[in-house]
Amino acid sequence: MTAKFSRLNSVYLLWTILVFFFVLYASVSLVNHYNFRTAALDLGLYTNALYDFIHFRWADSQMIKPAAENLFGGHLNLYLIFFSPLSLLFGSYTLLVVQILAILFGGYGVFRYFKLVCSDRLSLAFWAMLAFYLFFGVFSALSFDYHSNVVAAMLLPWFFLYLKRDKRLISLAFLIAIMAGKENMALWMAFVVLGLVPEFWKNKQMVLLLLAFFVLAVMWFILSVTVVIPYFSAEGEYTGFLYSALGSNPAEALRNLFLHPYDNLLNLFVNHNQSPHGDFVKTEFYVLLLLSGLPFLFFRPGYLVMLIPVLFQKMYHDNYLMWGVGDHYSIEFVPVMVVGAFSVIASVKRRGIQKLTVVLLMLGIVAGTVRVMDNTVLYTNKNKIRFYKKSHYTRTIDVAMVHQNLKRVPPDAVVSAESKVVPHLALRDKIYQFPIVKEAEFIVYTTIENTYPLDEPLFYKEIYAYRNSGDWEVFFEDKDLVILKRKVK
Repeated sequence: MTAKFSRLNSVYLLWTILVFFFVLYASVSLVNHYNFRTAALDLGLYTNALYDFIHFRWADSQMIKPAAENLFGGHLNLYLIFFSPLSLLFGSYTLLVVQILAILFGGYGVFRYFKLVCSDRLSLAFWAMLAFYLFFGVFSALSFDYHSNVVAAMLLPWFFLYLKRDKRLISLAFLIAIMAGKENMALWMAFVVLGLVPEFWKNKQMVLLLLAFFVLAVMWFILSVTVVIPYFSAEGEYTGFLYSALGSNPAEALRNLFLHPYDNLLNLFVNHNQSPHGDFVKTEFYVLLLLSGLPFLFFRPGYLVMLIPVLFQKMYHDNYLMWGVGDHYSIEFVPVMVVGAFSVIASVKRRGIQKLTVVLLMLGIVAGTVRVMDNTVLYTNKNKIRFYKKSHYTRTIDVAMVHQNLKRVPPDAVVSAESKVVPHLALRDKIYQFPIVKEAEFIVYTTIENTYPLDEPLFYKEIYAYRNSGDWEVFFEDKDLVILKRKVK
């Protein structure tokens, strides 16, 4: 009876945690979308791709580029093909719902992993899952639109789990699923499997399997960036390599890392390209990693190996925004650090010390997340992440009115819209991010702040030029929303 009661309590607790975090994550991500805090990049572009794929045609990047280019010419993001049918159910919220469910799935994978590893200490599995859900990288990712890196990273705990259970085909399936998220996920997984070799060193068959996985991941990465993406790219080459401090391409970067080790090591910690707002951005990120369990990984160096590619991609990037704690650029650290840290804690024999380390780790993780929500060196829009503030749920415009009148735009019309409106109108054949207009029949914009990619004076200069051209008429106008319609000639 006691065992049954205990199992029943565990199920209730598990579902309570999952439901609680679903509501919490929805209050960040879905509220941001409703309140026009999502953007053409990336949610609008990817939502439009869902529409293309469900209509059995290639998705392109004409929304943001003067000339049409296959979407895979930028990044090899295969998830969108498989998620596209869900757009019939969830509309413009589809990818945000998928992202939330993926994070919950990843945390449940952490729970299952430690339930297997620590079968006599179920509470540790719950604490690991909570640490995962509370990690600052999760909340930063949720506050920024959608990105397939997030979904891919959430599959990693399941990859760990099925390797631990010696389920090789299922492990291979998860490896492939992770690599399908984006081309750089394959490079990450190459280091992940190398980092796992010490854990399975006594099992020679498993070591050989990991080495085979390593070869597969490296081949997938090389094939993606040298053949597949260039094939679809308008330039005929991979344009995603934005690491000028290392070189102009991956081969040059690898050579540079070996030829100039000291300089490149230093660049991991400093504002290497003298970005005007880049000072101390990297420092802040490292401090949050230290708070969130990085010291534990020195007892399991294999997990540090797993972080090498994501750390390098982050800190050597030309754009200083990538270096910090914002957006989705920290998500791959979450599963590696949580699983690594709790693996060390699980190996502690004395229960008192184990409990103390769990408490200290949880306090550090919460402190890191609070820091991201409260005040950061790197500027971030705190209204997008402070779910506990009224300002997160309100805007300076009548949001309900804007949504209601956006429905007046015909679903088959070609539209040019400002960035924050694009995701809400993206499920259509053609939509452009203003100032790209081309053959658009409607121009849609709001009076909310942020006129990206133009600054405000230039944005309204362009708008007034269209309004005064004689080719457009006012279809709807309010202090919060304007819809222009091209005149029929």
